[in-house]
Amino acid sequence: MRPMARLWRRTHLGTEADRATFRTLHRASLASPALREGLTEASATRSAGHLRALLGTPALAVTDAVGCLAWDGVSAHHADQVPTLVAATLERGRTRGFDRGDLVCATPGCPVRTAVVSPLVVEDRIIGTLAAFAAYQTAGLARATDEVATWVSGQLALAELELSRTRLAEAEVRALRAQISPHFVYNSLGAIASFVRTDPDRAREVLLEFADFTRYSFRRHGDYTTLAEELRSIERYLLLEQARFGERLQVTLSIAPEVLGVAVPFLCVQPLVENAVRHGLEGVDRVGHVTITARDRGQDCVIEVEDDGAGEDPERVRRALGGTLLSDGAHDSVGLGNVDARLRSTYGDDYGLVVETAPGAGTKVVVRVPKFAAGVTA
Repeated sequence: MRPMARLWRRTHLGTEADRATFRTLHRASLASPALREGLTEASATRSAGHLRALLGTPALAVTDAVGCLAWDGVSAHHADQVPTLVAATLERGRTRGFDRGDLVCATPGCPVRTAVVSPLVVEDRIIGTLAAFAAYQTAGLARATDEVATWVSGQLALAELELSRTRLAEAEVRALRAQISPHFVYNSLGAIASFVRTDPDRAREVLLEFADFTRYSFRRHGDYTTLAEELRSIERYLLLEQARFGERLQVTLSIAPEVLGVAVPFLCVQPLVENAVRHGLEGVDRVGHVTITARDRGQDCVIEVEDDGAGEDPERVRRALGGTLLSDGAHDSVGLGNVDARLRSTYGDDYGLVVETAPGAGTKVVVRVPKFAAGVTA
């Protein structure tokens, strides 16, 4: 007879300690998304129930530095006493316990008789508190409340960091907008004026392109746009420059249709084209060529902007990309550093600009962006 194979059967998923750990991590993961939005009434309300489940108390409050933002659990009539507890905790600057003398209550059988209140600290600032309410105090509850408050503080610190990054990105885009050369505006308006008498239809067409270009460049909604939208703005810019330079500006575009829908950071290609036109034409009396290509490369979209103009000192470009270039000259190198920093912030250090240049040899700038990236949508 063949021996019977022994059948293994899983009787449980780890020890009770393992399961308690899993439950704790799960509850923390449920509270985290709200806390990562910062300390507001809405985020406090969404996270309070999960935080109370973590501590296992009959009631819990999340506060700012003044009073109660959210109460979860029983005995909500004690919420009126929270501002006093918050003020006393902020005065001491660390976790503090409160007894029945501090939580006067005339409700028979009320399960809330004591409280442990721990500060929520972000960048050495107390921005609020976590208050756990129970029938009696224990050393375990004080320790647990303090630990959970420390974890909540960490989540709020990440929220502040994300907000800072958002503000920085907005400031960088504002800096790019500020770099739109006044000479470009004056020259565009001058070109339009020159057509008013000789070619009114052309004047109207160029004026509409100028309006659309400035509308896109100064728009205030969205950190990202599609490559197609960015290229439309670039085409308007080039039409305006061609109205000024005429046949001296020659442009070649080679765009793969499959990458037109790729989401990219707002104003990440247009400044490179503006630089190419300046390199290729300004200060010289000859025809300048600018080539713009966008290709599908597996998981990435590769965009190249190339000119055959004066080129640049590679060391100057390196310092611009490293953020150490002083504003001692043209806006172009500063713009390169701005775009490079935003690409790295969005996609990681593997996605910065690649610049090939030398004096008298023209310039090629390569932008590589992933076709799909978490959190990047137009």
